[in-house]
Amino acid sequence: MTPVVVLVGPPGAGKSTVGALLAEKLGTGYRDTDADIERTAGKPIPEIFIDEGEPHFRELEREAVRTAVAEHPGVLALGGGAVMDPATRALLTGLPVVFLDVELADAVHRVGLDTPRPLLAVNPRKRWRELMEQRRPLYTEVARAVVATGGRAPAEVADAVLDALGLPAGPTPDITQ
Repeated sequence: MTPVVVLVGPPGAGKSTVGALLAEKLGTGYRDTDADIERTAGKPIPEIFIDEGEPHFRELEREAVRTAVAEHPGVLALGGGAVMDPATRALLTGLPVVFLDVELADAVHRVGLDTPRPLLAVNPRKRWRELMEQRRPLYTEVARAVVATGGRAPAEVADAVLDALGLPAGPTPDITQ
């Protein structure tokens, strides 16, 4: 049992929004490893960074990804930095991973500059560019497909992910019952 789709990408790429839409279109569940980490730790990610530091957070993240990949057969969204871990990249080998590629202007618009994201706290535009320089090669390394999000609504991105992976959308759930 492995995820039907794994989404990777930087903050602001739309992993959560697109992931939920994909799950709906495929008639399956959606899971976000950042939410798993917050549930396990009992506090928001920014507090984990402040209280225990980034290395501790990365340990929690590595375990959350390992568990989710083993347990979740639906759509899975990973935190932006999960691909930094070599063991996580190895775990993603052969899985239907899609890199949601986003430009800085779109990411800033989506994330906002006042959202509590620990790694973007100081000079968010500059820091986002630096993160992308480090992470883009890793996102592309693990990805079976790259989907550009620029100028696309979330539903269009979801459709592009389905097309890129050759997945048909499942039946639309009847929400009137």
